[in-house]
Amino acid sequence: MDRIEIGQDRLGAAGDDFYAALMAAHEGLSFEESARLNARLVLLLANQVGDLEVIRAVLRAARGN
Repeated sequence: MDRIEIGQDRLGAAGDDFYAALMAAHEGLSFEESARLNARLVLLLANQVGDLEVIRAVLRAARGN
């Protein structure tokens, strides 16, 4: 299997817009509500990616492995 590139900037200039939208989505939420939002977001994005090997590579990268 080819090496999966994780962490490459694919948003470019839209990265700041994404971050602002993410922060706005969390605005006014409690810690627990933010945690639930993050969990739902991860599951929705994983489903959108749809490739288990990519998802596993992202999980490893997020853990620092």
